[in-house]
Amino acid sequence: MGTDTRTRMIETTLRLIQIRGLHGVSLNDILNESAAPRGSLYFHFPGGKEALVLEAMQAGITEASQVLRQCLDQAGHPSDGVRAFFQAATTEMADSDYTFGCPVAPIILDAPGVSTELAAACRAALDQWTVMYRDKLVSAGLSANRANRLARMIVAGLEGALMMARSYRDTSVITEVGDELADLISAVSD
Repeated sequence: MGTDTRTRMIETTLRLIQIRGLHGVSLNDILNESAAPRGSLYFHFPGGKEALVLEAMQAGITEASQVLRQCLDQAGHPSDGVRAFFQAATTEMADSDYTFGCPVAPIILDAPGVSTELAAACRAALDQWTVMYRDKLVSAGLSANRANRLARMIVAGLEGALMMARSYRDTSVITEVGDELADLISAVSD
């Protein structure tokens, strides 16, 4: 965990929201768990909880995007990149004792009426990940239309697999879904 107050608050917020959902986390929870002084919230985040949640979510999005980009860039074939990213998610889920999850899912699931800025950030993240997969699939020879549909299926598959793994406390579903998607990609791109 970061040492400065602002960083601790961001990291704590991201972790707590992944575990409890947006509405399951109060400002007091964040302040207590991050050991932040009460006055620090509005000093660092004048927009209050929403501003803090947005920044925490953006930090999680950035981290997930970096790992995804690394997996796809190091893969010779898109199927290998998918397997690598799903394996990274499997490892994170096990290492977190089944509290790991997508940085945008708890916001989307817990607050369908969230502010325009939070909702837009969630959509932008899902779009970014879809485009990353799509571009890798296009580079393997798939049409843009087919690649986009497969990319959406990959993102949706991972989101569902993360939820199921947490529910069953079993990471095998993440691996199984990743393997099935990778096999499908290999079949349609060879």
